[in-house]
Amino acid sequence: MTPQELRAFCLSFNDVVEEFPFGPEASVFKVAGKMFALCALDGRPLKMNLKCDPDIAVQLRAAHPEIVPGWHMNKRHWNTVTVAGLPDTMVRELVEDSYDLVVAGLPKAVRLRLDRP
Repeated sequence: MTPQELRAFCLSFNDVVEEFPFGPEASVFKVAGKMFALCALDGRPLKMNLKCDPDIAVQLRAAHPEIVPGWHMNKRHWNTVTVAGLPDTMVRELVEDSYDLVVAGLPKAVRLRLDRP
């Protein structure tokens, strides 16, 4: 997956914005003001931080050397994923799971607004 494809995929979800609170090199993808992905799109290798259910995070780290505890993040809830080492379908699933996890934690009124076309 290329950096451009990854960026486009992150932006394809409802109400997602890309911000740069940590400087121009770090894209932060947020839904309703909450971060679900952090990525240095110019980084080599391409890596991104994604939110993950803590139990699943442990399983993913054990099964895939490309997935490690989140760098500079709460290591219980975040993984750092080396994109190039994983199939594109898995990367998409991890990004979608991160988005869904953040949305599930939003207030009901905000979730309902996100569901509207």
